[in-house]
Amino acid sequence: MVLAASDKWEIFYRHPRQWVRLVAYAQVINWLGIDYNYVSGVLAAWITIVIMDVWHWTSLVALLAYAGLRSIPDAYYQAARIDGATRWAVFRAIQLPKMHRVLLIAVLLRFMDSFMIYTEPFVVTGGGPGNATTFISIDLVKIALGQFDLGKAAALSLVYNLIIIAICWVYYTVMTSFDADQERAA
Repeated sequence: MVLAASDKWEIFYRHPRQWVRLVAYAQVINWLGIDYNYVSGVLAAWITIVIMDVWHWTSLVALLAYAGLRSIPDAYYQAARIDGATRWAVFRAIQLPKMHRVLLIAVLLRFMDSFMIYTEPFVVTGGGPGNATTFISIDLVKIALGQFDLGKAAALSLVYNLIIIAICWVYYTVMTSFDADQERAA
């Protein structure tokens, strides 16, 4: 699935005269006179990778948020309706606090997944221009398969994994302690 999404973006960006004209944003970019070439500009390459990754994984976050919204009991909404709460008040006082943990998990999953990005930059830009979009995961594959240094690649991947786990543990600990402090204050 990741490869299919990367190939779709590859087609959109590699063939601007044939495919991208069908897409409305490409016509707007051409109308503005912007020569958008993601393989020659570092900023354009990063924008392309970020937009593609956000587009690819937004559905997961939306599904998690929808599940979180559906798990809120109707009694809260009925009480808010009786109190005459506005939609903003319902969001601020009911939905957001009740979805705090779901959103915490969604951000944590996306954060961990952002470190594992490989297919999108490899297929679309090949790590370029230069080494601008070469992520550690691409370097690990180059070491393991290109240089056939499996020991070094395995060691680097373990260190990389430990760094990700440590950062996620710190994030989760800080967020859950913040949540516990808020519950104690209320």
